[in-house]
Amino acid sequence: MIAGGGQHAPAATRGPVRVVGTGLLGTSIGLALRAHGVDVVLHDPSRTTLLLARDVGAGRPAAGDDEPVLVVVAAPPDVTADVVAAELAAHPRAVVTDVASVKGAVLDGLRRSGADLSRYVGSHPMAGSERSGPTAARPDLFTGRPWVVVGSGESTPQAVLAVRDLANDVGATPVMLDARAHDAAVAMVSHVPQVAASLVAARLGHAEPGALDLAGQGLRDVTRIAASDPALWTSILAANAPAVLPVLTAIRDDLDRVVTALAAAADGDRATAEDGAPEPATTAHGALGTIAAAIAAGNAGVARIPGKHGGLRRSYDVVTVLVPDRPGELARLFADVGGAGINIEELELEHAPRQPVGLAAISVLPGLRERLEQELLDRGWRLAG
Repeated sequence: MIAGGGQHAPAATRGPVRVVGTGLLGTSIGLALRAHGVDVVLHDPSRTTLLLARDVGAGRPAAGDDEPVLVVVAAPPDVTADVVAAELAAHPRAVVTDVASVKGAVLDGLRRSGADLSRYVGSHPMAGSERSGPTAARPDLFTGRPWVVVGSGESTPQAVLAVRDLANDVGATPVMLDARAHDAAVAMVSHVPQVAASLVAARLGHAEPGALDLAGQGLRDVTRIAASDPALWTSILAANAPAVLPVLTAIRDDLDRVVTALAAAADGDRATAEDGAPEPATTAHGALGTIAAAIAAGNAGVARIPGKHGGLRRSYDVVTVLVPDRPGELARLFADVGGAGINIEELELEHAPRQPVGLAAISVLPGLRERLEQELLDRGWRLAG
């Protein structure tokens, strides 16, 4: 039974399914399959981690006589190829997939090992969390998320179908890519953002406490994923270095141009202050133009990120509401917005520093802002901005 009632549809995936690695992804896969009644057997080098996964309901520890139909390897990228090769050899009738976030390095390692690539299909669910381990796992972690399926070039159609069925059964949307295209894509949308978030967050270690008291939602948005596991991400970035490096190099070049422009602007301010003469217009224009161009390029880039229902991002009207930090207040706000007959398109929550109140930024379709503001004021809400 799913939370809140209702029965899951029968799964296309048949057990036993062997999950090797019971961290966040492996345990979440186990939980999602067990919700369909699929027999899941678990293996992990750490007995403690394995037993935690068992205790949260992801499956049962593997026994010697278990012969899986499907093996899912959820190991760090630097050891994934070795683990997949061992599972292919140990279970000669099973399809084997992995959920590592790098596919090219895994496939190259399997080719070098001489593994049976007809039964291997790589995959990568585009889901995760800054938290790790089996206690962070959720059966709905993959719901509505893309799940990349990467054939080996020798994979049988039956093997590919088994992995597509797995993705569908855990609620994800299968997406077919080859290994190189996958690695280039995740370098851009996942791996480089992790580096950027970590570098920005690292600067906070040098900030004065008073400065951090001013932190708002923008900083939290930029740095949220910086709380990720250093060991795991070192493995991911090293394995995908060929795809990550050119993107980071381009960002470094962009950053160098902005730094140079800011230095020119600062030098112009100092010269103006010291000489009493205006800064040459050409220098000022060039520096400010470079900075403006960098921000505008960011506008253009973020506009390409798919928005609601996968369409292009669109502009919404935003109403910001002060929400008392008490149980039930957010639910009351949602009910009042719904009672006004207005749909919430997007929502952002932020806590006011050192205040018992939160800020809920509600995005609605253009033209509905004034109506929503009046409806909420009539219902006793306080608005910000």
